[in-house]
Amino acid sequence: MSISIIIITFNESINIQRCLESVKWADEIIIVDSGSNDNTVKISKQYTNLVYEVDWPGFGPQKNRALAYATSDWILSIDADEFISEDLKNEILETVQSKEFNAYKIPRLSSYCGKFLKHGGWWPDHVTRLIKKGEGQFTNDLIHEKIITDGAVGILKNHIVHYRSDKLEDTLDRMNKYSTIWANENKERKKSNIGIAILHSIWTFIRIYLIRMGFLDGREGFLMAVSNSIGSFYKYVKIIYQK
Repeated sequence: MSISIIIITFNESINIQRCLESVKWADEIIIVDSGSNDNTVKISKQYTNLVYEVDWPGFGPQKNRALAYATSDWILSIDADEFISEDLKNEILETVQSKEFNAYKIPRLSSYCGKFLKHGGWWPDHVTRLIKKGEGQFTNDLIHEKIITDGAVGILKNHIVHYRSDKLEDTLDRMNKYSTIWANENKERKKSNIGIAILHSIWTFIRIYLIRMGFLDGREGFLMAVSNSIGSFYKYVKIIYQK
């Protein structure tokens, strides 16, 4: 069974080489770049000649473009700031020989401000990333896209390592950008006022920090709960001002 790796990129020169080194064992690597002005494309071309430079339609549509370029029996989708360990590689190579499932979820271990979090809902964070060609596609969501497929989905044991930025400023910038996109997508479907925004913010903090025990991750667990709470508040406030 052959395997394609698909990666979408934009200004990922800090991360892309580490990512590509971890998947150079694959039969083909496909990069879909949306106008990087750093060394992302140059570095990528050292690992594959399948580099496509296109516009940016959003995460879901962009990953479906990458999916369409893939020609192998199986497709593994990863992000530029992720890393495939040797153990996960071996598990994937063994798994694709099986006919038990057409898609697999993979646990993901993510860092936040330099620390890998094990609580607050961040672990094991199963994401469907390995799929047999023709058995599914990504949703067209502009953010928080996911693979949809018919039938049962298997679960692998070894995890993807997700190196998020160590800088708090980058986390806050991402929160601001994603909350705007979410509000644009949901402004016709969600009701909102200041009271609703406050309640969602409070509930988000309680769910992450207390119910899901984010406090066990120390300072970074608290910061993650607060930033998600603020993000939830602004998602609903932005709906108010976009209607």
